[in-house]
Amino acid sequence: MIFKPKNSNRSGEDYWIALSDIMTALMLLFLLISVVYMIKVEDSVKIPKIFKETSQGLSDRLNKEFQKDLHAWGAVIDTDLTIRFTQPDILFSTGSSMLSPKFKQILDQFFPRYLAIMMQNEFINNIEEIRIEGHTSSFWGQNSNPNEAYLKNMALSQERTRAVLEYLINNPLLKNDQKEWLKKHFRAIGFSSARLLNSNSQPVLDISQEDPNKSQRVEFRVRTNIEQKVADVIKNNS
Repeated sequence: MIFKPKNSNRSGEDYWIALSDIMTALMLLFLLISVVYMIKVEDSVKIPKIFKETSQGLSDRLNKEFQKDLHAWGAVIDTDLTIRFTQPDILFSTGSSMLSPKFKQILDQFFPRYLAIMMQNEFINNIEEIRIEGHTSSFWGQNSNPNEAYLKNMALSQERTRAVLEYLINNPLLKNDQKEWLKKHFRAIGFSSARLLNSNSQPVLDISQEDPNKSQRVEFRVRTNIEQKVADVIKNNS
């Protein structure tokens, strides 16, 4: 006759229960790791999606809307979404910040449509600010030294961008909600001759390579919050 300890069956049951608990815990851990991994993959996919929906989407919409008007306005759309008005003779009189009648007509045709695009649902939350930038040539009178010319052109470029912004805010073609959004997101900035262009509208540092007519311009430059959103995704994944 073989005698078994009274607790031998109990010990076996405890062993299998403990092993089952371990397997369950491992499965839960594996599931948790899988969920975390999927979240990280999903967030990493957001980065190119953010760029595509905002940058590419805005580029496509702006070109589609304004392509037929750009030549008549003396304007171009740059690859960084900047819209540049490049014919100084239809913007302001020489040395003046008063908008020409022609430029007012252009702004009436351009700006309500431009603002409507920026305020569309797919873009509005990704717009950090829109800058109205004023740029001048490096020239200011025959007897002005470079420092004097720079400072006088700085004052002129600031006055011009302020005049553009003032005209837009008071434009009766805009709705009240558009004007409120404009006041929160638009900035008028004068750059004087700090960003000169050559005859091909390319930036130059050497004054001898400058095209004075190309340098004198007004630009509408979009600044998105894409970089901050990407930084947030990376931070959450780190």
